[in-house]
Amino acid sequence: MATLTINGNKVEFEPGTTVLQLAIDTGLEIPHYCYHQSMSAPANCRICLAEIWQPNPRNDGKLESLGKLVPTCSTPAADGMIVYTDSPKAIANQKSVMELLLINHPVDCPVCDQAGECHLQDYSYQYGRGQSRFQEDKNKQPKKDLGPNVLLYSDRCIMCTRCVRFTREVTGTAELMVEGRGSQNQIDVFPGLALDNELSANVIDLCPVGALLDKDFLFQQRVWFLKKTPSIDGITASGDNIYVEHNEGTIYRVKPRRNDEINQWWITDELRYGWKFVHAEDRYVMPSVLGEDPFEINQAREAWSIGMTETNRIASAAVEGGETFAVLVSPMLSCEDAYHLARWALRIDPGAIFGVGPVPVHGESKTFPGGYTICNEKAPNARGVRRVLTALCGSAPLEFDEFTSAVEGSVGCVLTTGNYPSSWVSDRFAAAVGSTPLVMIDTLPNQLSERASVILPSSTWLEKSGTFENVSGRLQSFNRAITPIDFCKNESQIALELIALLDGVSPAIFDPAKTRSEMASVSGLASLAEAEQPVETAALAESDLELVDF
Repeated sequence: MATLTINGNKVEFEPGTTVLQLAIDTGLEIPHYCYHQSMSAPANCRICLAEIWQPNPRNDGKLESLGKLVPTCSTPAADGMIVYTDSPKAIANQKSVMELLLINHPVDCPVCDQAGECHLQDYSYQYGRGQSRFQEDKNKQPKKDLGPNVLLYSDRCIMCTRCVRFTREVTGTAELMVEGRGSQNQIDVFPGLALDNELSANVIDLCPVGALLDKDFLFQQRVWFLKKTPSIDGITASGDNIYVEHNEGTIYRVKPRRNDEINQWWITDELRYGWKFVHAEDRYVMPSVLGEDPFEINQAREAWSIGMTETNRIASAAVEGGETFAVLVSPMLSCEDAYHLARWALRIDPGAIFGVGPVPVHGESKTFPGGYTICNEKAPNARGVRRVLTALCGSAPLEFDEFTSAVEGSVGCVLTTGNYPSSWVSDRFAAAVGSTPLVMIDTLPNQLSERASVILPSSTWLEKSGTFENVSGRLQSFNRAITPIDFCKNESQIALELIALLDGVSPAIFDPAKTRSEMASVSGLASLAEAEQPVETAALAESDLELVDF
């Protein structure tokens, strides 16, 4: 295999890669701004220039210098090549580039949202001069509103053009351009256009400095206070990999997590901003029981005890009366949630009717020129829920319309789960439920809330761990980002406590890894034990294994 040496480190490589990409792949640092692996390499920032020697076949293979510094982002790796980014020439260039970039850059790090994750800050410290020799006045550039999600602070821009190339090569929408010349260069939108495509906010992640900023995150939190948890898209069926960034139980932003086979480096604006229902003011946070006065905060334990007891009583009474128990499992739930809920329901009624909640579909899926696909199916785990229910029940669950028809017939009790970002109940389903005893395990109010016998507040996907199966049948596990808000519990824990109440024993603590191992012994669910774990950590936080006894 071909080899080259970067700053004394010998590296093997496959032909076709560039020197900079090889360094990135092997964990060797070469400073760079304009280069991004998903796009073309314009070689315009010049900080990645290196001194390169390589064998000259015309001179008996003797090592010869290329005679000048060359951009590693566009120089193909060659066998026997020796690359120096720490030679006197290369270091002098890095200092010169940093000095040039900082000439007109404002010294506003204390108020910049990028502070703490800024490559300009980092490289200034690592490769800069330490002081400025510039005595003249800095150029002042305007702030610009580029679209619904993105602000541009032009005077911070270093003209790496990542954002421009993104809109041309990845989305194909080409809203952004470079205008002006020399030190007056600016990024701008074309007249009459706004940066408003479905992936627009990815330019914020691409920007290596604080020029492109997220309106939603602006001045909300210092990044060094944020904790980062790997997770999966819980709003659509794409299975996009994400980071959830949070602090003290509050989510502040969601960012893409690289997965070359699923979402590359990108996520949709729909996912980036669609998690807000987690902190909705009208979220259920306390159990309620029809006929009981609303419970106070200091009655949380009593509320859960009464709610759980009443749930088992209503469902059991229906079955003892010769009627059927109907359970609607939402496609927003994890495989583990579906498994435990189904186990509990089958304990109540071995002949229970199971259905899958509505799977919203909006238009057609859309693939961009860069290869990223927006999924039109707006539920993360319909396939996983069907897989689990089919394995446990021996037959496929009813789809939502079929389930509605079954409820319109004769059932003695209905249990619904939701966890959708907005109201999901159709008029037909509400009419079908009618006066049938109803238990809701949900997050947000809907048309059935007023008539429900019991409402148990559940956790969103960001407040629990579990597994989703995406539109391609790929099983991926995710970790809990924040603790459940107020007095909510995840559906798996609710089901385990309902089962324990039937048995008169102390409830088990929900353990996602243990549940997946248990599910693997069920025919048809073996693959769940091998679900992909987040690369950063496959271990659960201790808080995931705590039973909060309110």
